[in-house]
Amino acid sequence: MEDEFRVLVVEDDRVSSTLLEKTLSRAGYNVTAVENGLKALELFAKGFYPIMLTDWVMPEMGGPELCQRIRESVTDVYVYIILLTARDSKEDIVAGLKAGADDYLTKPFHPAELIARLNTGKRIVSLERSLKKANEEIRLLSITDPLTGSYNRTYLTDRLPKELQRAIRYGHALSLILCDIDHFKKVNDTYGHLAGDEVLRVFAGRLRSSTRKDVDWVARFGGEEFLIVLPETLLDRATAVAERLRKGVSSYPVKISSGQDLHISASFGVAGFQPGIDQGEVTQEKLLGQADQLLYKAKEQGRNRVIGMRL
Repeated sequence: MEDEFRVLVVEDDRVSSTLLEKTLSRAGYNVTAVENGLKALELFAKGFYPIMLTDWVMPEMGGPELCQRIRESVTDVYVYIILLTARDSKEDIVAGLKAGADDYLTKPFHPAELIARLNTGKRIVSLERSLKKANEEIRLLSITDPLTGSYNRTYLTDRLPKELQRAIRYGHALSLILCDIDHFKKVNDTYGHLAGDEVLRVFAGRLRSSTRKDVDWVARFGGEEFLIVLPETLLDRATAVAERLRKGVSSYPVKISSGQDLHISASFGVAGFQPGIDQGEVTQEKLLGQADQLLYKAKEQGRNRVIGMRL
C-alpha cells in the first residue's frame, strides 16, 4: 500500500509545492507538505515519513541543514531523502549528499523522472524494512526457547539484572515466580517424550497468556521449570498471580496427540523485593535462590501449592 510510503514535501514556494503534491498524489502517494525545515522536524517528532523531498533554499532552515538534523534525530528507521535544487554544480551536489541526502533532482523537474527517483527510494526503504524484519526474527530466535516459545536462559541472564537495577534505582517492587510441573518425569515415562513436550508447550502458553503483556515475561529456567518476572509487583500481588496460575493449570487437562486428557499440576515459589523495606544488598542470585527454596518447600509440603516470601 502506498500509505506505507508517506511522502513529506518540504518546499517554501507555493507553486512548486502544489505541483509536487499533485504529481505525487496522481501517482498514488499519501503526501504531506510544509514550507520549511523547522516545520518538517516538528512533523517528524509526531510521526514518521519514510520518504522526504526537500528544497535546498528555504526560510528558517534549508534543505542541507534539515538533512543533517534528520540523520541525527531519526536513527531507528531509515528516511530516504531527495534534495530538490536549482544548483547543479558538482560542488553543490556533493555538499547536499554530504549533508545526508540520498539523491537530488534539479529544478525544474520532469514528473516522470521524479516518480522514477521516488520509486528508487521505495525500493531502498522496502529493502531496509525487510532486512530489519529479518534481523529481528534472528534476534528473537536467539533468545527464545524453541520448544515452548518462552524466553530462554540466555535472555534471562541478560535481562533479569537490568530489571533488578531498574527496580532499585526507581524504588519499585520486583517479584519472581519460579514454578515446576509436578511429577513431570512420570508424564515422560508413561506417555512418552512427545507427550511431555506437548505438556511443556501448553503449560508455558498458559503462563504467558495469564500474565501482563509487554510487562511481565516468562523464561524457561530449565527442564520443566519456568521463571515469571513481574516488574513493579508487590509480593502479595505476585502470590495471588501464582495462585491463579496454579488453579488454571490444575483445572484444565492437556490433550495429547493420542487424544487422552492429562491432568497436571504445578508448584510455585514466589520471592519479592520491595526497596525501602527490605534491607541489605539485593542480587538476582538472592532472589532466584529464595524463589528456588520456596518452590522446594511447596514440593515438600505436597506439591500443587504456592509459597511466597519477601527477601
